[in-house]
Amino acid sequence: MSRLGATLIEWRGLVRSLVLYHGNRARHRAMDALHRRFLAPGDLAFDIGAHVGDRTSSFRRIGARVVAVEPQPGPMRLLRLVHGRDRDVTLVEAAVGAAEGTVELHVNSANPTVTTASGAFLAAARDADGWREQRWDRTLSVPMTSLDALIARHGLPAFVKIDVEGFEDAVLAGLSQPLPALSFEFTTIARDVAGRCLDRLADLGRYRFNLSLGEEQRLAFAEPVVAGAMRDHLAALPQRANSGDVYATLAATRP
Repeated sequence: MSRLGATLIEWRGLVRSLVLYHGNRARHRAMDALHRRFLAPGDLAFDIGAHVGDRTSSFRRIGARVVAVEPQPGPMRLLRLVHGRDRDVTLVEAAVGAAEGTVELHVNSANPTVTTASGAFLAAARDADGWREQRWDRTLSVPMTSLDALIARHGLPAFVKIDVEGFEDAVLAGLSQPLPALSFEFTTIARDVAGRCLDRLADLGRYRFNLSLGEEQRLAFAEPVVAGAMRDHLAALPQRANSGDVYATLAATRP
């Protein structure tokens, strides 16, 4: 494929993401209501795997300051267009993992929202229903930072959103202190990643957990549950549930 053809595929994918994630006002209202459980005006939030910035936009509508981290050049160009002049948004073009360095991204040009740094995630997707049509067509070496490094540079966030397609456990491996609240994406093709995230958070503090399936933007449980109950719930989900976000709060705080 020519470079022009590859560029057109990439931009079609980005336009698709813009429409999907920025084009639904009802979804925005639901997202903002959910995030207000964890953030207040003036708080600091990290958006890890910011993609085209729908979560960053939600955090800003609430009045939070944001550090938005995205390793892909195409989405970062869009983030700069949307948020580059906002002094309360800091854009960081990097992946996030266990330590500072570099990492290889497996890029899905047609659907960049599922670009990943996890080879295990690619292997799980290869034979999974609903994933076989996805194509990771090129690789890209990018800088990698860590949550500890971001905290040292920007301060302790009130909330961190992590959505990095099967690399969430690596992100949490780079965190050495408890945070007031965070979310991490899970997928039913890589439930072991969610299990390692739960284990890491249990090592860091007395967390309680809730979840939101897919893009529902609402919490499933009336009250947060302990890690074991969340692990059992995720294990029992049918494969077709596909994905969602686990929300974690320290026991001293309540969503």
